[in-house]
This record gives sequence, structure tokens and C-alpha cells, in this order.
Amino acid sequence: MADMAAKNADAPLFLVEDVHFSYEGAPALAGATLSVERGERVALLGANGSGKSTLLKMLDGLLFPDRGRIGFMGQELSEATLRLDSFSREFRRRVGFVFQNADAQLFSPTVRDEVAFGPLHLGLPDDEVERRVEDTIHILGLGHLKERAPYHLSGGEKKRVALASVLAINPDVLLFDEPTAGLDPKTSSFLVSLAGDLHEAGKTIITATQDLSIVGDIADRALVMGEDHRLAGEGPPAAVLADRELLLRANLIHDHPHRHGGVEHYHPHSHVEGHEHGH
Repeated sequence: MADMAAKNADAPLFLVEDVHFSYEGAPALAGATLSVERGERVALLGANGSGKSTLLKMLDGLLFPDRGRIGFMGQELSEATLRLDSFSREFRRRVGFVFQNADAQLFSPTVRDEVAFGPLHLGLPDDEVERRVEDTIHILGLGHLKERAPYHLSGGEKKRVALASVLAINPDVLLFDEPTAGLDPKTSSFLVSLAGDLHEAGKTIITATQDLSIVGDIADRALVMGEDHRLAGEGPPAAVLADRELLLRANLIHDHPHRHGGVEHYHPHSHVEGHEHGH
């Protein structure tokens, strides 16, 4: 894999070319095309059902296109290449996925066992596994929970354990699926801040989200998935967030009517931002 990386140093980290995918006939992606470079912070924005989570799973080799191609560092990412031990081992070491639902990711009897699973699976020496476990548990503030069963934890605690289990393998790329969904503001702020620290440490960060309030903090480039399951637009977060027509077309905001003094007018609102009106 190191030789491949050197040989394909100019290739994008990920290259998605005309990718199509359906769930039992229902389209999830209908010709998605995009690329991600090493060291980028990218936000995949889209309404529920737009295909952004499906695309993220494809970048992790959990799903594969019905049609089209996904490349990783110049080599095709496919069922065939992931059956090759040399490719699969290095790919799984380099790319980590944090699921939206932490319960789908946690299965070990204790937090400590959960964090140790990845490094053990990579075949690291026992002393290196122990060092990574202790360091990661400390960074995520999980020391007081390490002997607890993950399924007994709160939603925010489970999210931290899921992230710890990924960080323990020290991947080059982190894929986050709706990282702030269902979390309290304190935990959400912690995860956004941590993502920034990880990027400063050299990680590539790709985040699928419809939470527009965090986009400016987690990305330097935003890609918008439309409800037609294709890329609808892209650009710097500030420009994308200012493009009201793009966000309306992608169903990321809606125009909410207001009436003042008998005159009705409209304000855009994000679908995930709570708002109250006293009129």
C-alpha cells in the first residue's frame, strides 16, 4: 500500500465517477461524481434520502456501486480489491467510519474492550494496543467509564466510545455520518472541536450532515447532494450557505411564512434548527 501511495501520489484520495446505487429498486445515488483530496475537510450536505450516507458508506467500502466507479489513492475500491489481504488491511487502517447510530458500532462487553478491538484486529503488539487504548480513552474523557458496558451509557457517551474505537486505529481519514444528530449542545460542541483538532493533526475529515449550523466549523469545502441523488452544487461553506436557491432545491431549508401587520413574507429555516415564533 505504501508503494501504491507513492506511485499514485497525484491521484485524488477518493474519486467517485458516475456512481449509481439503489436499495431494492429505490435510487439512492443516480450518477454521483466528485473527488476528495488528501488533507481536505469536506461536508456532504443533503436532506434525508438524498444519498449522502450511502455515499459515505461507499467511501468506507461497506457498499459498492451498481454502476460507476470509486477510486482510493488511484486504485479501484471494490469488493475484489477488498478481498486482497494487503489492500484490505491497509485500507481499514487508513480509513475510519463513525456511524450516526453508535449502537450499530458497539458490541464489546466493556468500553476498554471496545477501544482495544481495532488495534488488536490490526495485529499490533500488546504494549502498543495498551498504549493506544489508554491514550484514546484519556483524549475522549472516558477513563471513568472504561469498565462499563457500552449499552448502559448515554447517547453522548456512546458516541464518544464509538469515536474512540475508530481513533485507536489512528486512521488517516475519518468519515462522520451525522455526528451531532440527537446530541446535547455540549457533546456536539466537543465533537466539532475534536474534528478540528484531528484535521490540524493531518487527518482528512469527511462529514455527512444536514446540520447547517456546524458546516463552517467542520469543512473547507461543502458538497450538496440534491433530491435527485446527484451532486447539486459545491463550494466554500460560506458561499454554499449563502446560496438560498441551492439550499431550497436540495430541501436543506424551507421558506416559512410570517405575517406582520397583515403583510405576509418568508424567511428560510433549516430543517434541523429549532425555532419558535411568538406571532
